[in-house]
Amino acid sequence: MIGEAFYHTHTAMGRAEEVKIESNANIKDPHMAILKIARMGHPVLARAADPVESLQSREIRRLVADMVDTLDDTGGVGLAAPQVHVPKRVVVFHVPENRARAIAAAEAARNGEDEGGETEAEAVPMTVLINPAIEPLDEETALGVEGCLSLPGMIGMVPRYKRIRYRADSPDGSVIEREASGFHARVVQHECDHLDGILYPMRMDDLTTFGYSEEMGRDELPLGERMRRD
Repeated sequence: MIGEAFYHTHTAMGRAEEVKIESNANIKDPHMAILKIARMGHPVLARAADPVESLQSREIRRLVADMVDTLDDTGGVGLAAPQVHVPKRVVVFHVPENRARAIAAAEAARNGEDEGGETEAEAVPMTVLINPAIEPLDEETALGVEGCLSLPGMIGMVPRYKRIRYRADSPDGSVIEREASGFHARVVQHECDHLDGILYPMRMDDLTTFGYSEEMGRDELPLGERMRRD
């Protein structure tokens, strides 16, 4: 899952089907639970997840409901089934409007754009991807800060494709097919990496940008260095 570190390509093609959990009665389960998050080092995060064969099985409906409940509890934007100790190819994610605006504002400031410039906020409703596949639309990449509940307290700068196309099944048996860019694309790539046993540090080019979020923003010299300079 991408954690609070972020908040850590494209026009819709074909039929883009969003799964809005709050209004999808066949996904709701009265026994939903907050699931335990697997942390880096657990074997379930290091293996490729298994494909889902029965989209509408009781087990998958329950898993999706519990994952959405867990995601809501963490306050993050995405969660993959291996992160809750289930080696299945299932992802849930969303990009709330306030998060999308904050990301767009930060990108605009970084690019020297005025407010309301070319950088657009792209909110995405709660979406469930089962057996997803990703295709980069070109070779252009961008660096961005990522975090993950499976690496609590850590962040790093990760290169991702800026524009992708992704395709997946949804719990009702329909097919989701979309193009995505920016933060939307980054979230999908991050979560789908979990399905192949890949954590974001494995994508990093420069490990000097990897560390504890509380420490990465410090600019004060350690005491020993200050004393030597004095």
